[in-house]
Amino acid sequence: MPKNLEVSIEIAASPERVWAVVSDLKRMPEFSPQCVRMLPLGTPKTGTWTININRDGKKFWPTTARIVRYEPNQAFAFRINENRSVWSYTLEPTASGTRLIERRDVPNGTTWLSRTAVNAALGGEQPFEELLVRGMNETLDKIKTAVEAGR
Repeated sequence: MPKNLEVSIEIAASPERVWAVVSDLKRMPEFSPQCVRMLPLGTPKTGTWTININRDGKKFWPTTARIVRYEPNQAFAFRINENRSVWSYTLEPTASGTRLIERRDVPNGTTWLSRTAVNAALGGEQPFEELLVRGMNETLDKIKTAVEAGR
């Protein structure tokens, strides 16, 4: 059974500055080692769909998602239609700036097709989840760098 995954990072910037970077979905490939493209079909808000291209080395796969939560300066989340996972970014104000939390939740597990693909092409569930956590940490590190540099 897939696990829920969570990583977080402290960023020396206001939630508004962090939000300006995190909520710009077209920038996701700049931060995520797995995301090649994330294209929102309209203005990002609850209900907006996205088309995504992901990769692992030479393997590429498309996904679609729907934004299921969009609260400016606080949180947004999107549900991947192909595997039912929910990815979220939550911003918490701290004394020194903002704690940014990235999660992958699988409240109802993933689809048979997704589990089969992960096992056949991505090395199995445990190695894939370890890869996801490394990628999540890399994503947050890059977001932190961009925000703190004012980019």
